[in-house]
Amino acid sequence: MARPKSASHELKRDEILDIAAQCFADRSYPAASMNDIAAALGTSKARLYHYYSSKEAILFDLLDRYTQRLLALIGQVEATAQRRSLDDRAALHELVRNFLQEYETSATRHVALLHDTKFLAAEADAKPGQVPALSQRELILNRQRDVVSAVTRFLRRAYPQRVNAANQTALAMMLFGMINWTFTWLRPGGAMSYAAFAEQVIGVLEHGLAAG
Repeated sequence: MARPKSASHELKRDEILDIAAQCFADRSYPAASMNDIAAALGTSKARLYHYYSSKEAILFDLLDRYTQRLLALIGQVEATAQRRSLDDRAALHELVRNFLQEYETSATRHVALLHDTKFLAAEADAKPGQVPALSQRELILNRQRDVVSAVTRFLRRAYPQRVNAANQTALAMMLFGMINWTFTWLRPGGAMSYAAFAEQVIGVLEHGLAAG
């Protein structure tokens, strides 16, 4: 039986992913190398290979964990709304606040999700005679689609008189357009906090979509 991985092993992986995400954001994924990541970690490339077999493996684990985190966040908001008996509009507002709270500490991971998913393997491995599983790229893209679908559902419930089948995709992408690129301009400790910006986004939704 294989020996279970220790808690310190997982902590080391988290540290590697933090540093790798920063390297990808600073240098771009194609330009960053295993040598760069190892140097930023203050370790050897050989030791880095003990945890990950390649730069591609690091990218997939990074995006795999991050997209799972975003989906878990949606589930947490739904549970909170149920526990606190929030109405649908308040639940959407809570989701906006939670997304921006996450983005404040996950900027480099979010950069990787937006810019680097295209570098994941597009073909899945399969043994002869077996149907291949989803490729790494398709797995991450499907999770992104699940996030968009969930946010669309929140929007339709929150503003049923204004959001419909004809405009729901455009309105969901409008919301993502407001929050997804905060890493390019919104800085922790700056003139506006992420929490304050969340309230600005909620105000735009209220003024634009609340029924007259």
